[in-house]
Amino acid sequence: MSNAPVDTGRRRFLTAATAVVGGAGAVAVAVPFIKSWNPSAKAKAAGAPVEVNISKVEPGQLIRVEWRGKPVWVVRRTEAVINELPTHDAQLRDPASAEMQQPEYATNPLRSIKPEYFIAVGICTHLGCSPTYLPDSFAEQVQGVTSGFFCPCHGSKFDMAGRVFQGVPAPLNLVIPPHQYVDDGTVIIGVDKGVA
Repeated sequence: MSNAPVDTGRRRFLTAATAVVGGAGAVAVAVPFIKSWNPSAKAKAAGAPVEVNISKVEPGQLIRVEWRGKPVWVVRRTEAVINELPTHDAQLRDPASAEMQQPEYATNPLRSIKPEYFIAVGICTHLGCSPTYLPDSFAEQVQGVTSGFFCPCHGSKFDMAGRVFQGVPAPLNLVIPPHQYVDDGTVIIGVDKGVA
């Protein structure tokens, strides 16, 4: 055994240096691990609100946008279509939208904030197919109804407020997404009215 004096200063330095290197290593491992918990930029973008320019949408025209990976329709209804909607309530499964598939501000016979515009998720409530917009030939599907949406997968039919007709497989009306108008020519889908 050696009786040499112990260099406590060196021992403290080595202990401190080891702790610093070990701490830096732990941080280097922890940062990517913790970052992996955050959603990717692609995931954030998929759930982000979508701003839609509707200023050039003609009466009777439908435009499609994507929000959260789903198709969303924006249809500019004509005055004739708006006037026709109450005439076929007796043929609908849920004409008053009692199932609450829309934000509170769209709980009305037209299921919209502005009567002229109909905004809905373009997915059938039966098995998730995307219905076809029939602006002029829907009377072939439902007699006396000029315009609507027909799901070619299993034959479900929806009117121009997205309300489902009786006797078809779809159990519910089309879903109305949260949305708000920024001005007369712009709507944001994915943000509730009054929340900005």
